[in-house]
Amino acid sequence: MEGMCLIFCLFTFGGSFQKGLAAVIQTQQMVSAAVGEDAPLSCQLLETKDVQQVTWQKVLEKTERNIGSYSEYYGETVNDGFKDKVQFTEAGLQKNSIVIRNVTDQDAGCYLCLFNTYPDGALTGRTCLTVYELHGPFITISRSNSPPGSVVTCSATGQPVPMVTLTVSDQNLSFSHCNTSRETNTNSTVTVTTTALLSALSSTQVGCLVSVDSAAPRELLVTVPDFKDSSDEGLNKQLESDFRGFRWPMTVVFLIVGVLICICVLRVRISQNRNRKRSENATDNQNLDDSPVSNKDVRLRTSERQRQNSEDEKRVEN
Repeated sequence: MEGMCLIFCLFTFGGSFQKGLAAVIQTQQMVSAAVGEDAPLSCQLLETKDVQQVTWQKVLEKTERNIGSYSEYYGETVNDGFKDKVQFTEAGLQKNSIVIRNVTDQDAGCYLCLFNTYPDGALTGRTCLTVYELHGPFITISRSNSPPGSVVTCSATGQPVPMVTLTVSDQNLSFSHCNTSRETNTNSTVTVTTTALLSALSSTQVGCLVSVDSAAPRELLVTVPDFKDSSDEGLNKQLESDFRGFRWPMTVVFLIVGVLICICVLRVRISQNRNRKRSENATDNQNLDDSPVSNKDVRLRTSERQRQNSEDEKRVEN
């Protein structure tokens, strides 16, 4: 499964001869595990024997160190120094399995499983653990103008040195101008980077396959973007098209805003004119009401009334 560190186990048959009797133990000759993952170890006695206890040991330079044991009387026992590291996954006298948690470089080496039988003694199986480190793959894709195409770069970091391979799904396309570089890091891991030119700008799928030793390979698949639409010319055309499509709505908005402004200004002016006329009329009426009648006008009106009365009296006498 992609993104997971898989473990390849090679099953072999190991023989152990005690006192002229052949006892066959099925075990894993080699186990590979990535740093941080778990490593399972298993041994099975293929012949029925009177097994008193099963013991696991780690082989050191000059001796062996007991990891733990299982017996029907004492059950599962993990020795100090391994309690947070080793756990029994299958406890039995004919088949026994343990798992090494969160493996590191210090866990690499060989391990022994001993079936302590009566009266034959110890029957031994041997498994060697290889620990590797692998980070990646990581893919980046960029455009190349000269020569035209897509520059595909894949990198992986590991120990031992990882192998990096680029692949393309379209059989009509191929890689050229391939270049591979290595860089040793301070923690002894090696970063391998492979760069190649994809022959055309095309939306196709490319892959990067990385592996170390006998570990399960990892593959990352990505789709190359179509850089034709992202070129400067294409981008300018797209911007121009967007602006043209945006121009008409903006023109309509500006016209509507202009009409509204004119209406508001006209209404303000009309209101101001009405208020001014009302103010003038009120002032005129006030002036008429407040203006006094002169004595001359009063005398003229009185004289006119007397003359009119005199004429009326003469007409009566006649």
